[in-house]
Formats: sequence, C-alpha cells, structure tokens
Amino acid sequence: MDYLTIFLALIPVLMLIVMLGFLKVPGDKSALIALITTAALSLLGFKFSLGSIGLSIVFGALKALFPIILIIIMAIYSYNVLLFTKKMDVLKHQFSNISSDKCIQVLLLTWGFGGLLEGMAGFGTAVAIPAAILIGLGYKPLFSALVSLLSNSVPTAFGAVGVPVKAIAVEIGHANLQQLGSEVVFQLIPLMLLIPFIIVFLTDSSLKALPKNIFLSIVVGGVSIVVQYYSVIYIGVETPAVLGSIASIIVIVIWGKLTAPKKDSGNDAESISTQKIINAWAVYGLILILIIGTSPLFGQFRAFLQSISATPINLTINNSVKTVKIYWLTDGGFLLFLGSVIGGLLQGASFGDLMKELGRTILSLKKTYITVISLIALSTIMDLSGMVAVLGLALATATGAFYPLFAPAIGCLGAFLTGSDTSSNILFGKLQASVAQQIGEKPSWLAAANTVGATGGKIISPQSIIIATSACHQQGKEGDIMKKALPYAIFYIIVAGLMVYFFGK
Repeated sequence: MDYLTIFLALIPVLMLIVMLGFLKVPGDKSALIALITTAALSLLGFKFSLGSIGLSIVFGALKALFPIILIIIMAIYSYNVLLFTKKMDVLKHQFSNISSDKCIQVLLLTWGFGGLLEGMAGFGTAVAIPAAILIGLGYKPLFSALVSLLSNSVPTAFGAVGVPVKAIAVEIGHANLQQLGSEVVFQLIPLMLLIPFIIVFLTDSSLKALPKNIFLSIVVGGVSIVVQYYSVIYIGVETPAVLGSIASIIVIVIWGKLTAPKKDSGNDAESISTQKIINAWAVYGLILILIIGTSPLFGQFRAFLQSISATPINLTINNSVKTVKIYWLTDGGFLLFLGSVIGGLLQGASFGDLMKELGRTILSLKKTYITVISLIALSTIMDLSGMVAVLGLALATATGAFYPLFAPAIGCLGAFLTGSDTSSNILFGKLQASVAQQIGEKPSWLAAANTVGATGGKIISPQSIIIATSACHQQGKEGDIMKKALPYAIFYIIVAGLMVYFFGK
C-alpha cells in the first residue's frame, strides 16, 4: 500500500475536521464541499466509476432519510409539541422538584433519560431530545449540545437494543454474544465512571462541588457497570443500555431527593396534580411505550409488524447489491411521530395545529437535510470505493505490536465517518479479528475494542453534532461544538486504548 493512496483516503477526514473545527465553515457547506472532494478522489485515485459514485450518493441519501433525518425531524417535533401545548412548563417544574441541583437535572436528562432513549431507539434520539429539553429548562445551547453528545457515548455500545454488538458478532463469526458483551462492558468500566463526572463537572466546576460530584459519579457509574454486566450475562446484549439507564435514573432521583436542601422540599407550594403530570408526560411516555413495544424485546410482534410494512429498495453498486429496508411500523421516526401526535391530542391540541407545527419543524431544518445527506453519501463513497479499508489497514500496519493500544481508534474512525457504532463494526469488524489472529490476541477482545472506540467516535461524529445543533437551533455552530468536544473524544479513546492494551490476552 503506497503513501499516496493513504493520503488520498485521509483527505476527506482532514477536510471535515479542519473546516468544521478550525475554519468554522457551516455544517451544510463543509459536508457538501467534502462530499464533492470525496467523489473526485474516489474517481481519480480509487478508480470508482461515475455510475457507482452516483448510485452511492442515492444509497447514502436513502440511508440518511430512513431513519436519521426522519428521527431528527420527529425528535424536535416532539419537543415543539410540548412547547405548543405548554406542557414543557410542567416538566420543568417536575425536574426542579426532583432537585434544584443543576448537576442532578443534567445527569438525569443526559445520562439517564438519554441513555434510555439510546438503548431503545438509537439513531440520534438520545442527543436530540435531551438537548432540546435542556434548552427548555434554561441551559445554554452549546452546553446542552456538548453534554448530550458526551452522554451519548457509552450507551451506544448496546444502543438500539444491542444492534452494534450483534452486528460485529456476525462480522467475525462469534456465536457467544454474552462473552463479547461482557468484554465490551469490561473495557467501558473507567469510562462509565469518567463520563458522568465530566458531565457534572461541566455543569458545576466549583471546588466546593467537587467532592459531591466525584461521589455522585462513582455511585451512578458503579450502578451502570454492575447492572450492564449482569444484564449481559443473564439476559443478553439487548438490555444492558436500557436496564443500566433505568437503574441510573432511579439512583439519580433518589440521590436528588436525599441531598435536596430542606427549603427545596417546601417549594412545592404550587403542587401539580398527578393527572396533570401524567398528561404532561403523554408525548414522551407514549414514545417510550411504542419504542419498547416494537423493539426486539418483543421479537414476534416486531417481526409481524415488519412483515406487513417493509419497503426494500435495492441498488447494484460495483456488482454488489445494496439494500435499504424501510420498516414503516417499527421505524424510530414513525414511532416518534405517532407518540407526538397522540400525546399532543391528549394534551389538548387539535390535529390541524399539530400538522402546522410539523410543517414548521420540517421547514426549520433545511440546512440539516443537506448536511446529513452529504455526510452519509460521503461515508458511503469512502466505504464502497475502499478508502475506509485503506485507512483502517494503514493504522493496523503502522502500529504493529502496539496495535491493541490503537484498536479503539479504528472503531472511532468508523463512527466518525458513518455516525454509527453499528456501521463502524460492519466496516472494521473483520479487520480487527484478522489483526487479532496475527498478533495472538482474542478476536472477540479486539472486536469489543472496535465497539468501545466507536462509542467515543460518536462524540465528534459530524452527524451527531448536526443532530445536536439542530435540536439546539444552533445550525452553523457545528465547528464550535466540534472544537469543544474533540479533547474529550481524544481522552476517551486514550482511556479505551489503555484498557484494551493492558487487559488483553
């Protein structure tokens, strides 16, 4: 493999980092310029035909629409419905009533509620909804985006009911999901303690709050570790993120109640009836019920819904058939839409008003569509033309015996490019297993490292950042968020690499 080929494959990655992080070019323009450049490089440097480039862009656009763009629209729509029906005020009161401590509120929404959304739905819901609620509670937009991105790291390993781990198990032909899942949890142990601490430290960085924040992070992170590990061993890879997040929510709420100053307990002067609280939670409550009810946890029912609502779209690219399957009745975007409309009707809005709100939401995200479609088309071209494989193999070759230290970085690269832990595992699963056999490491250990690295890549994935900026109405500020998030992502990958290197074999 020559250096020129590696350099050409690296150009799109460097372009995105420089344009977004340093030149502060808006996301839509950065993504479009990078897409055009990638198409030209694949044509001239990787002998990818014009026809294949065109079909790759169509394939990428379809993957962007279903489910990512649809989920972004509907996640923000669900929040806008709450603003329209004025039920966000009730939710604000509730969060304040749990605790006036901002650290509790932020950790509950991002690590707890966001982790639960990631565990059940994935594909951006865990960034968009918590970020939007934090804005509603009065937190600054860039802060809301950053903490939502940080919290959407660890849970993605078992996101969308365990899909990433299942995907890499298929790629490397590893039948023991429990073993693979337990290795993922083990590698994530320090990060399950560090990420909650970073979130609460960003919320309150005063020295006075430091001891409390450290203890809170250890308790919440420790509960996540224990619940995720035993969920993997005794239930399966479908449940760790879901059960770990539910356990975290319970612990955070109890902590908030136990540590609340006495004056807080008396601020309930204008108490809200249980009926009003239930009504205020109608939108998000219905969304959770719909997502759980149609998830792989209820496999037969999910299979039935998919069998009656599947729309497969096939494209032949480079003599290989690529398929986008849209399962309308189990699609995350459709479930968000259904929960938002039914919840909005229960909260007193008319159907006409809800449709007008949906129209306003769709029109407000025009730049987001360009950005997400361009990025997914870019990653599709890089994948199908062989550019991604070149980068992965180059890193593996360059690191030699120290490869385990850098294995998470390959997973991070995959998630950075594709915006998905699952896609990163599909891209690099076989590479990780192949290198493991060459250096005498367990294939499952480096497969787990790819998954863990991909969770760090989610923090700075341009797609995740676009979702965050869209939810916070900060389109054009993608570069600012990337610059803030990049040091945390690098630290995250270093910690993951040390775990893989020192605890392997």
